[in-house]
Amino acid sequence: MLNRVILIGRLTKDPELRYTPAGVAVTQFTLAVDRPFTSQGGEREADFIPVVTWRQLAETCANYLRKGRLTAVEGRIQVRNYENNEGKRVYVTEVIADNVRFLESNRDGGNSNSGGYREEAPYGGGNNNSSNRSSNGNSSSRDNHDPFSDDGKPIDISDDDLPF
Repeated sequence: MLNRVILIGRLTKDPELRYTPAGVAVTQFTLAVDRPFTSQGGEREADFIPVVTWRQLAETCANYLRKGRLTAVEGRIQVRNYENNEGKRVYVTEVIADNVRFLESNRDGGNSNSGGYREEAPYGGGNNNSSNRSSNGNSSSRDNHDPFSDDGKPIDISDDDLPF
């Protein structure tokens, strides 16, 4: 069986950080995810999906995520229920995130690192093959060049190369 979900959307408000009685951090926020079609009136619609993160990820999300930030969430769907004050059974469907990626840098001019997720090896993983060498066989200074740095030039990429 498989219960896995990946969402990309924008936060509707700043995350709420709380701690359980045992001292475990938990953060809740809502992600607005656009639907892939327009309504009959020609308007775009969105789903507002509640997301919960725990422990270190919860504290990181509370520290760095803000309303409006574009964010990717990976996790599982959970349905829980409780009895409200009127004695009615209430069902809540939410995503329990185990990986959150910040897809935009801080808008107020902060650092441009998209942190908040597990740190991974840089693009290319440091394995330089012959295609990364200069024509004379020596390693060029471009081997360590970040392919995602902003050189001020447009990126030439085909839609076929995109994973979505």
